Amino acid sequence: MKKTLILLVTVALIIFESYQEQGNFLIADDLLQTFTLENSENNSLQRAFNNKQSDLQIQGAGVVVKVLRDDTKGSKHQKFILRNNTGQSVLVAHNIDLAPRLSGLKKGDTVEFYGEYEWNAKGGVIHWTHKAPGSRHISGWLKYQGRTYQ
Repeated sequence: MKKTLILLVTVALIIFESYQEQGNFLIADDLLQTFTLENSENNSLQRAFNNKQSDLQIQGAGVVVKVLRDDTKGSKHQKFILRNNTGQSVLVAHNIDLAPRLSGLKKGDTVEFYGEYEWNAKGGVIHWTHKAPGSRHISGWLKYQGRTYQ
């Protein structure tokens, strides 16, 4: 199983690098999303936290445990804390200058995410949950109440 996973990661990275050199980020983004879907989503988040890793594209889901005040310094971000089924908490910082706000979000709601994980001692942060301007980053998204926000 581990050898297969390592092989898949290696192939995905080779393909991504190839497309990146050609400036074709959208296809690489689709390949990476497909690869991520086939892995245990919430375990990836837990593993990234335990290993103090950052700059990882992670997909997962959680229940809103707290809706925070928007961050209005620089780019505006809607912020909230999710807790997944493993008990892992993560702060989501969703750029509302580049993507729509999750309207009506409240404690107890379920949100799915795909974005970049940055480690911190409190559980980490998920950001880049929007389309990447100029294809300079992998696009992310949030899913809430049947709608995709990016």
